[in-house]
Amino acid sequence: MLLAFFVTWSCDTGAYAVGRTFGRRRPWALISPRKSLEGSIGRQALEVASRERDRMRVTALAAGHALDALCRQALVFRPQALALEQPDDPAAARAALESASPGASVWLGPGSAARVAAECDADVVVNGIVGARGLAASLATLDAGRRLALANKETLVVGGPLVQAALARARGADLIPVDSEHSAAFQCLAGRPPAEIARLTITASGGALRDHADWRRATREEVLAHPVWAMGRRITVDSALLFNKGLELIEARWLFDLDWGRLSAVLHRQALVHAIVTFRDGSSVLQAARPDMRLPIQLAISWPDRWAEAVPALDPEALGGLEFAPIAAGRFPAFDLARAAGEAGGTAPCVLNAADEVAVQAFLEGEISLGEVPDRVAEVLERHQPAPVESLAQLEAVDANARAAARAAVVSR
Repeated sequence: MLLAFFVTWSCDTGAYAVGRTFGRRRPWALISPRKSLEGSIGRQALEVASRERDRMRVTALAAGHALDALCRQALVFRPQALALEQPDDPAAARAALESASPGASVWLGPGSAARVAAECDADVVVNGIVGARGLAASLATLDAGRRLALANKETLVVGGPLVQAALARARGADLIPVDSEHSAAFQCLAGRPPAEIARLTITASGGALRDHADWRRATREEVLAHPVWAMGRRITVDSALLFNKGLELIEARWLFDLDWGRLSAVLHRQALVHAIVTFRDGSSVLQAARPDMRLPIQLAISWPDRWAEAVPALDPEALGGLEFAPIAAGRFPAFDLARAAGEAGGTAPCVLNAADEVAVQAFLEGEISLGEVPDRVAEVLERHQPAPVESLAQLEAVDANARAAARAAVVSR
């Protein structure tokens, strides 16, 4: 078996691929060396690969434009392939990478991650690219008949219909979610058909501002201080707004083929229960684990097997006093926007995501306040007339137009 992971922070792209050769899984790892791996999908995926050395070895690495860090990682893992999406000096980058890992194939330029997904000798691709750019790599993975272990939200948020079509036509392709909530739901569902599901509930910790007196005026430092998860800046901002929970509901709609009447989210401060599935007979199944991404990463690699302990198990006493609360209507306008876009369907989620990426970046750069982020997203959404999703090229054009509109909304505020 082969496995691949893709991870992106800012402009950096990364992935891992793992395969089996003579009983060993070969990780094809494309990670983002520009960002510290602390708290990242990339770091934790490497931890899994390092711990399971009898099953895996890293065979490829890729990055956005952080050549020096990529070379350092290549010296450690000695991959068979290296990719750099945005080289400042292509000739110098090629020479440095070939020196860091002699004999490795070197790919340079935009689209390297998708090319890895399409051409690498992998059975499983774990895609953690941040943003809509992850969709192309996901589709390439599925079209190649591989398993897609998905940590890139936008693949399903933006291109859910395209992903469903790829799964239907590509022999051998399947999809296992890596996000903690969707991994939990996947485990709870255990392959049961959608007709048996009465409700799927995912949980939200509430983010950094869950106790903030006036979230609209929260500072960047306050927003980025997540109480549970160590994540990239955009997703941490989205978590504070609960926007990411709305995106996760859109993902769940496509992952599990459930209508919106059967999808919900609740606040759960302890972040130990990640999803609850209620069946039509009245029984409910929940998944609980420590909030640690090493578990869903490892599970996506090993499924249907469960390898040795990825994280320390919870004692039953840890589940005492768990608290769940509804997400109050209007309290998190970004969540409401995401759900509304998901229900509208078509190209609306693509516009939603693009506008949010621009607005969040504007907040991080001090151009707008946090409270203005959902306002700018709503402004762009209101002017968009959703159309059916038809192709990747169509979505790329919609994405570009939405980003331009969002940027104009930021500038003219």
